[in-house]
Amino acid sequence: MRGGRRRLKLARMNSIAKSSQEPRPAFGTVMAPMMTLARFQNGEWGRFEALPYGPIEMLPAAHVLHYASTCFEGFKAYRWADGSINVFRMDRHIERMLQSARSLVLPAPDPRQLEEMIRAAIDSNRDLVPEAPGALYMRPFLFGTTPNIGAAGAPASEATLIVLASPVWDYFAGGMKPLRIYIEDVNARTASQTGKVKTGGNYAAALGPTLEARRRYHADQVLFCPGGSVQETGASNFLLLREGRVLTRSLDSTFLHGVTRDSVLTLAREEGYRVEERVFDVAEMLEWTHTGEAALSGTAAVLAGVGTLIHHGEELRVGAGDVGPHTRKLRERLVSIQRGESRDTHGWTKRV
Repeated sequence: MRGGRRRLKLARMNSIAKSSQEPRPAFGTVMAPMMTLARFQNGEWGRFEALPYGPIEMLPAAHVLHYASTCFEGFKAYRWADGSINVFRMDRHIERMLQSARSLVLPAPDPRQLEEMIRAAIDSNRDLVPEAPGALYMRPFLFGTTPNIGAAGAPASEATLIVLASPVWDYFAGGMKPLRIYIEDVNARTASQTGKVKTGGNYAAALGPTLEARRRYHADQVLFCPGGSVQETGASNFLLLREGRVLTRSLDSTFLHGVTRDSVLTLAREEGYRVEERVFDVAEMLEWTHTGEAALSGTAAVLAGVGTLIHHGEELRVGAGDVGPHTRKLRERLVSIQRGESRDTHGWTKRV
């Protein structure tokens, strides 16, 4: 009965998403009715099971609640025009999750079982995958469950792995709007050794500065530039674009190695842009944006244009102050592959 109610609710959400007269649910607020779950106990992973979405049992002394032993991934499955469901760059996300688990000394999932769990979660919610421009957002997450509040210096020996699914709709339903970004040129977003780990603690660390910048300057996000060196925002990678060129921070351990970032740079090279991945500072960034563009890359928005940078209280317009043509061009190119509208020559999409 409970699952039936959820399906009726989600059917209504799909109906709302197709209507321009009703507001769409916010990204990530609607959960699909089925999830998959596996547990690590006695030194091995047990077989996963598909369960109705709902509360899970966990002891108050669980390792994750005290020592933040958790990591996650986020990517999308798309319904193509032929009705098939295709997931974008699942292999790369699984690979990154295993790297995050190793960095946090969590029991790393078996990659084959994790893929099976993702496929099972998609299949059990197949009827709820929205049509384009919507998608089914996938959220695998792993957390330590060992009940020991004295284990600050020890890894979790027990863990749980869950794959959630969430129907999402057009991120830019009201049209693409240029973002306002506050430049934090003193403090870092994360500890340098965990910057490339997709763990909740990194997002929690960025939340306070982001909310303060929103309160003081009406900023959408904070661009962290510790010591004046441009890095990333609290939730996205950062790129500079102009005719024939793309500039972004070279990969290191201090920030997240975004899958969308990698996809955009690959397509930019194919489109004839000269892509530079290197260290650059705030002064060079501000000089670039006199006539160039800036954008944030991530799973939810793909590419979002930046219209204003706020530096030491001063508002600085980026280019024309709108979402630039290079940002729009590269976003459209990537989205067309994700939706099956353009040929995928990289093997990024996988039918499920």
